[in-house]
Amino acid sequence: MGDLERAMADPGFWERPDRAREVVQQVKTLKVVVDPYDRLSSQLRSAMELDEMLQTEPDATIMTELDHLVTAIRDELDAFELRSLLAGKDDFRNAQVEISAGAGGTEAQDWAQMLMRMYTRWAERRGFTVEMLDVSEGEEAGIKGAIMEIHGSYAYGFLLPEAGVHRLVRISPFDANARRHTSFASVFVYPVVNEEINIEIRDDDLKIDVYRASGAGGQHVNKTSSAVRITHLPSGIVVASQQERSQFKNKATAMKMLKNRLYQLEADRQAAQKAALDATKADVTFGSQIRSYVFQPYTMVNDHRTELKIPDVQKVMDGGIDPFIEAYLKATVRRAGGASGTAAA
Repeated sequence: MGDLERAMADPGFWERPDRAREVVQQVKTLKVVVDPYDRLSSQLRSAMELDEMLQTEPDATIMTELDHLVTAIRDELDAFELRSLLAGKDDFRNAQVEISAGAGGTEAQDWAQMLMRMYTRWAERRGFTVEMLDVSEGEEAGIKGAIMEIHGSYAYGFLLPEAGVHRLVRISPFDANARRHTSFASVFVYPVVNEEINIEIRDDDLKIDVYRASGAGGQHVNKTSSAVRITHLPSGIVVASQQERSQFKNKATAMKMLKNRLYQLEADRQAAQKAALDATKADVTFGSQIRSYVFQPYTMVNDHRTELKIPDVQKVMDGGIDPFIEAYLKATVRRAGGASGTAAA
């Protein structure tokens, strides 16, 4: 990283803006790894010094301080190990999460809102920030869909394993006969594209519609046509925003969403080409239904890809999804290593 920092200190560094932005991003990405490593090294040195002090002169206060420091080192080491599993070129980015209710009416819409809260609580636990880009309210309760941006180091890398279909099994509070229902909601995760990445969007390729934003029960949020829907004609991608009262702000938000979708579309195209050449990376066991959340007749959250099961459903719904993310990332690394070993053999 020293060479990159020296390059940034060069007086002519910004004479080539594209290259300069690339170097700045490389430095930021490396610092995410280097800074925690430096922190760990410092903590280990402190722990060794405290241990030496205890060897010469036992002291209860020093012992307590050392115990706390060892706990902190373990937590930092676990976090460092998890971050080391994130090697994708976009993993360091912020994440855009799109949640959509499946078939099932109010029950499915309530489930979509529960998932929105789960990811919000997960972000808060990590000290990340959440920005709601768009929310479509349900007719009676819950939401038909939502798009949120989660800002934090490696948010996209951590949340990408959440993409897929999430299944809920419970006694529906909306069923007068208290019957058990199964509901579905889908989650898609996109990297938030930084402004320095050039994605060309031609005006001729866009169809822009404006309409009145509406809230729950069909009541108008305002009396002007402030909501914006943008259709990208070449790809068929449609994005919409109605969260703001300003048409200008909604258009800007929708354009940002479109830019993210087009970036992901290109990334998926390149990944598909690579997968066609490297069939060993395909894993048919990872189906679209990635996880089941059972509230009745027993409580259990079961990840169908890793077979990790957690009986405390409420803890998971309060944002405790890190064990699932970690298990998926470790399983992915093991599979990649196994495939490489097989190829090498």
